[in-house]
Order: sequence, then structure tokens, then C-alpha cells
Amino acid sequence: MEQLGYFGIALLMFLDNVFPPVPSEIIMPSAGFAASQGQLSFIGVIVAGSLGSLIAAAALYWIGRKISHEALFNWVDRYGKYLFIKSGDVKKALDWFEHYGHRVVFFGRMVPAVRSLISIPAGMSRMPFWKFMSYSALGTIIWTTFLAYVGFYFGNNTELMQQIFSRVGYVIIAICIILSSIWLYKKFYQTK
Repeated sequence: MEQLGYFGIALLMFLDNVFPPVPSEIIMPSAGFAASQGQLSFIGVIVAGSLGSLIAAAALYWIGRKISHEALFNWVDRYGKYLFIKSGDVKKALDWFEHYGHRVVFFGRMVPAVRSLISIPAGMSRMPFWKFMSYSALGTIIWTTFLAYVGFYFGNNTELMQQIFSRVGYVIIAICIILSSIWLYKKFYQTK
């Protein structure tokens, strides 16, 4: 991370959004650990990671604005294997967006695979760009800060870091279930 510097962190986080096998769950804790060793600034790590993610999100949003559903699925069927993206992943992102609306952009920034793809349906649905970037920025900054913080404070204790990361997925799933329950309640019980 010291050799890559801030530009390298931004580039890796950009790739995390366009090439899902490059995981932010490794990039940001490593950068946070480098900051804990005095090699990088903690704030600089967060800014670089967030900036890289947001540039990728914006690029994918504009691709979504320009591409049709049919063209997207054709492209993924043809080239997705090189980026480790399947049509099912794209369908899942589109379904999430249709089901949860604009709020999914915020939460989607913290969910692996969805993070990489949620920008495209946002663009396809013509979500206002300022709103998309606001939700993306909030979710991205929270996620990159959390990951960098973990690396900064727990980087030397790999066993503890593994436990934390295994639980993060459960927390995100719990939040999604709670939000789904609230949405279902509002939709079916408050309309009666």
C-alpha cells in the first residue's frame, strides 16, 4: 500500500466497482493498516478509496443511462465471464433496484457484487444524477471508513479481523431484512 500510495488505492477501489473480484474488503483494511504504520494518512486513505469508488460508480451510472436492458444482457452474456459477472448478478441488481427503489443505492454500496452493479440500473431508471451521487457518496464513505478503520486498529490481529468480516455480512443482511419488512408493512398494511 505504501508503494501504491493514494492513487493506487483510488485505482484499486475503482477496479473494485468495475471488476468485482478485486475486493474492497482487502484493499481498504490494507490501506488502513498502512496508515496505522505511519506510511499513509488515515483521512487520505478514506478520501482516495471513496474517490476511486465514486468515479467508477459515476461511470457505470452513465453507461446505464446509455444502454438498454437487452444490450446490457447481451454484453454480459458475451463478455461478462472476463469480468466474473454473470447475467444472474445483473438481474439481481436490477431486481433490487426495482424492488427497493433509490434507497438501494445507499445500501448497495456496502454489499459485495451489488456494489459493483447497482450503478447501472440507477442510470437505466434515470435516477437523478445528484441523488445517485449523494446516496453513493454516503454509502461509500461509510463503507470505506469502516474498512479502513478495521485495518487501522485491528490490522495486526488477523484472527479478530476475520471474525469482524464474517459478521459484517450478517449485519448488512439484517439491515436489508429490516428495511424489506418496513417496506412490506407500509405497502400492505398502511394502505388498508
